[in-house]
Amino acid sequence: MPETIISTSSLTKYYGKVLGVKDLDLVVGSGEVFGFLGPNGAGKTTTIRLLMGMLKPTTGGGTILGLDTWSQSVGVKRQVGYLPGDARLYRSLKGEEHIRYIAALNGTGEKTGLELASRLDLDISRRVAGYSRGMGQKLAIVLALMKTPPVIIMDEPTNGLDPLTQRELYEILNERRSGGATILFSSHNLPEVERICDRVGIIRQGELVATERMENLRAMRLRNVEIIFEGAIPGDLDLESLPGVSEVERMGNRAQLKLRGDINPLLRLVARHDVADFTVSHASLEDVFIEFYELPGEKKEDEPAVKPPLPPRSLRRGKS
Repeated sequence: MPETIISTSSLTKYYGKVLGVKDLDLVVGSGEVFGFLGPNGAGKTTTIRLLMGMLKPTTGGGTILGLDTWSQSVGVKRQVGYLPGDARLYRSLKGEEHIRYIAALNGTGEKTGLELASRLDLDISRRVAGYSRGMGQKLAIVLALMKTPPVIIMDEPTNGLDPLTQRELYEILNERRSGGATILFSSHNLPEVERICDRVGIIRQGELVATERMENLRAMRLRNVEIIFEGAIPGDLDLESLPGVSEVERMGNRAQLKLRGDINPLLRLVARHDVADFTVSHASLEDVFIEFYELPGEKKEDEPAVKPPLPPRSLRRGKS
């Protein structure tokens, strides 16, 4: 069992009478990439802000690298590369000035920050006021990762990124994992989670409803199967009796069905007959997650944004 890096115990947060998260028990092991999934308003951002010590729990608590996320939040922030979902940047500063400023605060990371900016194809010679949303997200990612932290926590990291940049970010995160970093990120983008995560936690209306390894979720996925026989569908072909088979439709020499679980019983049954074609396509992971939560009608989180401190005067407009 890998060493526990991030953990919560009965973590609960209410905003007045409004529930943020409730009785959240979460464990993320060393070197793991953990995806925190749920629709907007499910409690992902609340949980991350609790982990970063930006919100005080109503009850319960959490630890990162053995440090209490509330009472030792300063120590936690030293160890974590954090990407907020609504990163606030200094509009009057250039990208390069942000990198130098954060490197000065961390005491390290300027060279790494410049390299990351290059990999993400970010123009750091421009002021943030002229950045697009995607450029701002790139800079926020650079600032989160430039100190090469042992723990990385990211809230919806691919928001605003084009596909090429997303792919480069996945490469960077895989490199960090190979280097021993532990990564937790929230998302409602199921393909990105499937691509990079070891395990996922599914949160619905503030409660953790499931924690699964990715291979288990893949096994739960529906398969859409189409079988075309050389002649008419055999009259004794009892597809409906097979485990995991549902929604069987017969049309001439063609049979269509949905299958969940082991495909081998279906293959053995079909192999007794002459088949012209056999096609299997995987349903989206969304089909699995819809069983845990309903996507429509969820409320959106309305939490106050945390404003950054003012930069030193030497880095403000006219002082670069």
